[in-house]
Amino acid sequence: MRILIALTYYRPHISGLTIYVERMAKALAARGHSVTVLTAQFEPGLAERETLDGVTIIRVPVVARISKGVVMPTIGLVAWQLVPQHDVLSIHLPQLDAAGFALRGRLLGKPVVVTYHSDLLLPPSLLNAAAGAAVELSNHLVALQADALVAYTDDFARHSRLLSRYRPKVHTITPPVEIPEPTAETADAFKQQHKLDGRGPFIGVAARLAAEKGVEYLLEALPRIAERYPNATVLHAGPREAIGERAYLARMQPLLEKFSDRYQWVGSLNAEQLAAFFKCCDVHVVASVNSTETFGLVQIEAALCGTPSVASALPGVRMPTHMTGMGRTFPPRDAAALAEAVIEVLDNRGQYVRPRAPIAEMFSPATVALKYEALFERLLEHA
Repeated sequence: MRILIALTYYRPHISGLTIYVERMAKALAARGHSVTVLTAQFEPGLAERETLDGVTIIRVPVVARISKGVVMPTIGLVAWQLVPQHDVLSIHLPQLDAAGFALRGRLLGKPVVVTYHSDLLLPPSLLNAAAGAAVELSNHLVALQADALVAYTDDFARHSRLLSRYRPKVHTITPPVEIPEPTAETADAFKQQHKLDGRGPFIGVAARLAAEKGVEYLLEALPRIAERYPNATVLHAGPREAIGERAYLARMQPLLEKFSDRYQWVGSLNAEQLAAFFKCCDVHVVASVNSTETFGLVQIEAALCGTPSVASALPGVRMPTHMTGMGRTFPPRDAAALAEAVIEVLDNRGQYVRPRAPIAEMFSPATVALKYEALFERLLEHA
């Protein structure tokens, strides 16, 4: 099967969406499919065409940015060249160019499968308001043309302002998650590298420093946590300066300085380092505040490393702790409730740890690829 995947950002950009698509693409390629990713050349130094892990990546030059979106004048021409060469089109939302991709798939008789990762919420401004309205309209045009819509969980689909209007088209496919199994030795090496001895418990955050991630609520919860655990420290892994988040970083700076003795940024980590990071953490927190977060893949990564999570009780985001049994949820933007949930997990950590193997099987990229493959084949049979 020849599969064309379209999304705005792909590796080396780091986000839950890009990691999801990379794992999906590699797993489909490993099953013998021809997989092409059409994406933005969001940094000038990136190759316009390359093959990685059996996946062909085609990057279209960017001439301008609108907040987190990009403008690619030649994307339509490239799409017209690629869509006829493939059997099925896999579109990943949000992205500004999705409606054009879906229309080409429809006109050329190619099944269109749309995976809806999250809502797009932009910082307030007239330009962003216009861009947001355009994306909202585009999303509905895409949904109308799609043969199938994919959501991570039924919980999110029922609450999504987009997916809830197209429920007959919605299919639920668990997201792909994988991470190396950490060892005591790699965790000890990580502790030594980042001088963690003599402190703890460690509260992990694995996320971009972005407004929707709600890191400020965890920092505001620290004084209450410290009453119970005086040496509690936040370890933050991920990009410090995310695309479109300069203003948020500036707003966060006073809070980061206030809690500098309890907050340590450990940088962007590769898979092995991230596994060691989770192994070092006693609990992991997802404090997301809005529907740009629809699941929180890092909760599963933490679980696979033996670390329970405390997560915002947002639609979809509240599901990983339910599916794995590893953690608690709390009302979004509620620092006091977040503190109590963290304390509960730290006090009774053994009750929130589960065996790795069943979780690994449930979220295996190979398992996810099989589900996408079956969906593609059903659509092709009826094309």
